[in-house]
Amino acid sequence: MKAIFSNYLKELAPSLKKLIDELSSDYDYVSILATDSKGFSMQASQRNKSLTGETMMTERGCVVRVYKDGLYSEYAFNRPEADVSAMASRLKGILDDQISILKRTSTEVFDTAKLEDEPCELFVEMETDVMPEDADLGALMKKLKSYSDKAAGLKDYMVDAVVSAKSTHVCKMFLTKNRDMRQSYVYTEGSVVAIGVKNGKNSMAIQGVSDRSGVGIIDGLEEKAELAAIEVGEMLDASPVVPGEYEIVTSPEVTGLIAHEAFGHGVEMDMFVKNRALGAEYIDKRVGSDLVSMHEGANVVVDVASYAFDDEGTLAGDVTEIDHGILKTGVCDALSALRLGTKPTGNGKRENFEHKVYTRMTNTIFDSGESTKEEMIASVKKGYYLEGMFSGMEDPKHWGIQCIVARGKEIIDGKFTGKVVSPVVMTGYVPDLLGSISMVSKDRESFGTGGCGKGHKEWAKVSDGGPCLKAIARLG
Repeated sequence: MKAIFSNYLKELAPSLKKLIDELSSDYDYVSILATDSKGFSMQASQRNKSLTGETMMTERGCVVRVYKDGLYSEYAFNRPEADVSAMASRLKGILDDQISILKRTSTEVFDTAKLEDEPCELFVEMETDVMPEDADLGALMKKLKSYSDKAAGLKDYMVDAVVSAKSTHVCKMFLTKNRDMRQSYVYTEGSVVAIGVKNGKNSMAIQGVSDRSGVGIIDGLEEKAELAAIEVGEMLDASPVVPGEYEIVTSPEVTGLIAHEAFGHGVEMDMFVKNRALGAEYIDKRVGSDLVSMHEGANVVVDVASYAFDDEGTLAGDVTEIDHGILKTGVCDALSALRLGTKPTGNGKRENFEHKVYTRMTNTIFDSGESTKEEMIASVKKGYYLEGMFSGMEDPKHWGIQCIVARGKEIIDGKFTGKVVSPVVMTGYVPDLLGSISMVSKDRESFGTGGCGKGHKEWAKVSDGGPCLKAIARLG
């Protein structure tokens, strides 16, 4: 079925277009992003059940962007007023005040040209199964509770299993004098956090599902709940890793963590504008072995970060960031692209209509190779198969990386020994880590059950992933 576009936004469109016409007499460029996104978030565990009508992307509101005298200004509002002309006059005063403050204070600003306003009409209602607003939430909660009960009762060491489901119907409309772009889609995610205690030690394991579709994928959590409970047992029996340099084979989830942290914020090109990313110095230079290729963009895969156009009206892209070890480009929002003399890539995203646009990741995915996972494991003399992702950090200025991996399964002479280490901290210099990649598997996966902040804030949905990778890394 189609994800039907918001009637609310359809009704707003004539007033918003009139507001654009009114403002265009004073400004060289005017755009309005209008949003109407709704959904639900629910959770069941052995201790409680909860349900809310909010997810990371639920919002309703508008933001206008204008350009005048070489400067951009923005203003967010809930909906257009009945008297659009009066509203336009009031907004002109507010927007002009913002611009005049910069001039009066002699604030140093980036030299930015006017955005192009090429004609474009787009109306996209993407396919889905069950819409979040049509879901039987009572039945779904019973399902989540049954998954929690099953996982919690599976092993004696299990303390709890927290099972979550979130689904959002996203509707966005981008308008200018020459553009009318509308999109409607659904994305859904679910996760299981299995918690266990044994001999005074506690640990947890996380499994999840995600897709740009309706709540049907939540059924997959039943299998994930059982798997998470088993993984907790492995981690409770695990020992710390002896710090050192090892051969590693990464699961697709850990591969995604490397992709996100190594070539996430480090090649978001608004960081290039501010000279805060070492990646800017490596364009057209080698950053990995010949086996390393990576794509980024809303069109790379179908997952939670896949859409038709971004929050600046730029069509979704599929950017080859790394081509056989050579860094070709980063990703870019529209204003940063103007400042850098390049083209936007469809990565201009807002946390919501009240927040500014930043260059943000969408789907960041390593390309597949020619090996099998079994061949890669068999080739390891001494090392670990790394799986499960907790968190990660990067230093775009110096290209350092730190990945917190749930567990490592020891491999000696090409075979698993049965020993598990947990947790595992993988650190290093990005070109060294990617340069050591010697095998890449044929299959790949994407994962989109989390979010990404720009620094400590500005959260957005992202997905990442890829195939299994064989490399050399420092573990601790």
